[in-house]
Amino acid sequence: MIASMTGFARSELAGPAGTLVCEIRSVNHRFLDATLRLPDSCRALEPELRQLLSRELKRGKVDCTLQQRSSEAAPNLEIDHAALQRLLTRINELSAAVPQNARVDLIELLRFPGILRQDTADSETLLQAVRKLFADTISELVRTRSREGERLAVLIRQRCETLASMITQVRARLPEVHARIRARFAERLKELGANVDQDRFEQEVLLMLQRFDVTEELDRLEGHVEETRHTLAGNEPAGRRLDFLMQEFNREANTLSSKSQDLETTRAAVEMKVLIEQMREQVQNIE
Repeated sequence: MIASMTGFARSELAGPAGTLVCEIRSVNHRFLDATLRLPDSCRALEPELRQLLSRELKRGKVDCTLQQRSSEAAPNLEIDHAALQRLLTRINELSAAVPQNARVDLIELLRFPGILRQDTADSETLLQAVRKLFADTISELVRTRSREGERLAVLIRQRCETLASMITQVRARLPEVHARIRARFAERLKELGANVDQDRFEQEVLLMLQRFDVTEELDRLEGHVEETRHTLAGNEPAGRRLDFLMQEFNREANTLSSKSQDLETTRAAVEMKVLIEQMREQVQNIE
C-alpha cells in the first residue's frame, strides 16, 4: 500500500496522573529521522517509543511531542530516606568544616535530586498510559499517511494513463515519420541533381532511419509505465523505487525529444516531461 510521508495525528488520554497529550507530525525525508520531546517523568520510555516508531514508519522526518497536564489531585510523593540520610551526612561534614554554621533550607533539601520521588505504583501507571497513548497516536498517523498515499497513487496512475496514451500516439506516427524522412532525403538529392545508385540510396535511408528511430525509447517508456503501475499495487514501501523510475522516465523522454525529426513527436516529448515532473514531485512525498 502506498503511504505518504506527510501526516499529523493528535491524541489525548485522561487519567489519575493528569491529561496526556501526544502530537506527531511527519514530512518527507530521505530516511527516518525522529525527534521525541518527552516530559522528565517519561524519559525512560524513549528507547521503547523509538522502537515502536521504527516498526510502523520507514521514512520521513517525524516530530513527536508528549505533554503531561497535571490533575487537581496531587501525586503521591515519597521521601527516599536512605538518600536523605546520605545527604544529611555530607551536610554535617560540611558544617563542621565551615566556621559559621549555615542554616539548612528544608525546601532546598527536598529539591535535591533523588530525595523526593513519585510513588512507584503511580509512575508505572503513567508509563502504561504513555505507551497506550503513543501507540494510538502512531496508528492514527499511519492511517493519515495511508489516506494521503492513496490520493497520491490515484494522481500518479492518472498521469501514467496519459503517458501510455501519448506513447501509443507517437508510435502510431512512426510509419508516417519514416516516410517523411525518406521523401525529404529524395527531394534533397533531386535538388542537388545528384545521380545516386538505388541500392546506395536505400542504405543511406536505412542509416538515417536507424539514427532517428525512437522505437527503443517508446518501448522503455511503456516498460516504465507498467513497472510504475506494478509498484503502486504492491504492499511494500515504494518511494525509493518510484523515485528511480522517475529518473528513468525523464532520461527516455529527453532522448525521445533529441532524436525526434517530427514536430508532433517533439511536442509529445515535451508534454511527457511535464507529466513526469508532476509525478516526480508527488513521488517525493511517498514513503
